[in-house]
Amino acid sequence: METTRREFLSTASLTAMGAAVLATGIGTLMPEKAKAALSKPGTKGQPKAETELEDFVYDIENGSTGYQGAGGSAKEATVEEFPVSQSIAGVSMYLKPGAFREMHWHSIAAEWAYILDGAVRTTVITPDGTTSTDDFEKGDIWFFPKGHGHMLQCLGDKPCHFLLGFDNGHFSEFGTFSVTDWVSHVSPAIMAKNTGLPTSFFAGLPKKELYIGLGKIAVKPRPKNINPAIPFSNSMHKFSMEKEGIFQEFKGGSVKLVSSLEFPIQNTITSMRMNIEPGAIRELHWHPNADEWQYVMEGKGELSIFGSHGRVKTMPYHKGMVGFIKQGYGHFIENTGTETLKLIILFNSPVYQEISLNDWLNSNPPQLIADHFGMTLEQAASLINHQNGIY
Repeated sequence: METTRREFLSTASLTAMGAAVLATGIGTLMPEKAKAALSKPGTKGQPKAETELEDFVYDIENGSTGYQGAGGSAKEATVEEFPVSQSIAGVSMYLKPGAFREMHWHSIAAEWAYILDGAVRTTVITPDGTTSTDDFEKGDIWFFPKGHGHMLQCLGDKPCHFLLGFDNGHFSEFGTFSVTDWVSHVSPAIMAKNTGLPTSFFAGLPKKELYIGLGKIAVKPRPKNINPAIPFSNSMHKFSMEKEGIFQEFKGGSVKLVSSLEFPIQNTITSMRMNIEPGAIRELHWHPNADEWQYVMEGKGELSIFGSHGRVKTMPYHKGMVGFIKQGYGHFIENTGTETLKLIILFNSPVYQEISLNDWLNSNPPQLIADHFGMTLEQAASLINHQNGIY
C-alpha cells in the first residue's frame, strides 16, 4: 500500500488530542507553576542545572540472562533491565521445532509480535467466547489485547524467532499467568470436578510452570478445536505488515506503518518497519503523542536524543539492541554502517503522529527563520523543503 508523505501522515494521524485540549481548556491542563509564571510578564524561571540524559539503548540479545530451555529461549527488556522504557517492554523469543510457549495470559499488558524468522502458529480465546488459530510467517504481526488467553507454537521443521512487544514497561514475560502453573497448584480433587478427568491424573502433575514445552512438530493444515461447537473468529488478530502496511519510500530509506486505522484490534500500539540506507539519516523530528521503542533487526547506527536545556546524547546501537525515546523528545537516527539499517519501531498510541523539524522550518516566513539563526534572508529562503523523512 503506497502513499505520499502528506497522505502517510494524514492517514496515520488523528487530531483527537488537539481537539481534547481545546475542549478541556488549556488552563486546566497547564501545571500550576507554569500558570504562575505566565502571570508575571517579563520573567522566566531559570532552568535547573543540566542533568545528563539517562541511557536509552540496551542490548536485549546479549544483556539479558532471560530463559533458556530445551525448547527455546526468551530474552526480555523491561524496566528492570532497561529503566528508561517505562511504557513499553520487549521480548526476543526463539522456539525450536516442536516447541511451544504454553497457554497463558497477561493481566497488565497487551501483546504485539513481529515474526523475524520461521513460522509460528497461535491460538487465542476472546471474552466473547470465539477462538482463532492462525499461522504467521516472516513479516506478519499479531496483537492480543490484555487478558486474552493465547499460545505460541513453532510451525514446521525449522526454528522460529519473533519479537514481542508489550504496552507496559513493567510487564515481565516471567510474571504472566500460565495454565500449567495454575492447574498444578489447584488440588487434584477440584481439578477433577472442574474437568471430569480422574483425580489421579492431576495428582501426578509437576508442581511448576512449563513455560516453553516440547511436543510433536506442528504442521499444516491448521487443526480444529477439540469442541467443534466453539466458534472461530475471523483472524482479526493477524496482519501482514510487510505486505499490507502503509508504505512510503524516501530518499535514503523507506517505512511500512500499521496503526489502529489499518489493524483495528491493535488499539494501544502503532508499529513500523523502517529501512535507512548507509550514510542516510532519519530526519530530526519528535512525536507529540507517544513514546518510541526500537529494535535493530540488521545493521548499525547512532540514535541521538534532544531533551531540552542543552541535553543532547548520542548512543551507538547494532543488531539485537533496543532504543527508547520519551514522548516529545527530539531525535534522529544515522546509519553509520555499510549495510541497510533495519528497525522495528513501536509507539504507545493507536495512531501515528510526528512533527518534522524540516517541515516546521519551511512552514515559517523566511525573515523569521533568518532572525532566529542570524542567517541572511537569501539563506533562509533557500532552505530545501525535503518533504522526506529519511535523507
